[in-house]
Amino acid sequence: MITILTGGTGGAKFVQGVVAAVPPADVTVIVNTGDDLTWWGLHVSPDLDSVAYALAGLLCRERGWGVEGDTFECLARMQRLGAQSWFQLGDRDLATHLRRTQLLASGRTLTEATAEIARSLHISARILPMSNDRVETRIVTDTGELSFQEYFVRERYRVPVHGVHFSGAAGARPAPGVLDALRHTDAVLIAPSNPVTSIGPILAVPGIRAALCETHARVAAISPIVGGAAVSGPAVELMRMRGLTTSIAGVAEAYRDFLDVLIADQRDAATAPAVEQLGISVCLTNTMMDSDHAKLALAQATLEAVPQRRQRAKVNSAR
Repeated sequence: MITILTGGTGGAKFVQGVVAAVPPADVTVIVNTGDDLTWWGLHVSPDLDSVAYALAGLLCRERGWGVEGDTFECLARMQRLGAQSWFQLGDRDLATHLRRTQLLASGRTLTEATAEIARSLHISARILPMSNDRVETRIVTDTGELSFQEYFVRERYRVPVHGVHFSGAAGARPAPGVLDALRHTDAVLIAPSNPVTSIGPILAVPGIRAALCETHARVAAISPIVGGAAVSGPAVELMRMRGLTTSIAGVAEAYRDFLDVLIADQRDAATAPAVEQLGISVCLTNTMMDSDHAKLALAQATLEAVPQRRQRAKVNSAR
């Protein structure tokens, strides 16, 4: 059994590689919902949808989000009618948000709505939101706080960031199944996602970080930093803001209280000793997922790096 923590486009690609390497029914994916937003009155869960589309073979290859071959007629018409249009929803993608909103309005939890959508898309892997409670990633800038989507999409992450916090996290609970998936699994894999705004919200939900420290499964993370730069997105700026070095050592530092193995790109071999000084093993491989073959190869290398179970759980030393 494999449990994956993920968010963002890199995470969705990695999930595709894992389900090509092992039976999808053996995979549980715990997904960031700190990016969720209400748009045109609809509950939109970008990371949940990217994972679902990836597992269903629908994910747009060029964009890394949304549905392959989608059209944007509704977006154009809404813009013409005076509605905000900076957050782009495709026409087929829109149906997912309509259905989720309908299910939530009928009294279903986000976990139940996600399971229903996954069943409709014939997905056999289990997709779990990190929490059924609302947790919102908030970005502190010179002009005030922004939601993650306002920062990432509307502002194209070009504004200086002074802080990140997760509104509602302190009172949130892990979604049903999340803690069991972390405690009773053969391996926990942290996708090559932004440590601050993709994995950070998951770890901010009380109980999840402790479960990672206590699990007897080995925990591996794939670095989203290659050669000191982010593969995509604002990871470098956000890590620097958090006081983390923008290197594979900074990624390891973000997870050091529970991480056993860091999967890093071969180009970062010179930084591997700094990671090993933290008591974390390093596996060097090609981490660029620019083809289906590369996704599968990275998943296989990661799984080969975590075959043994821990002799004992790590001590929870989270700051």
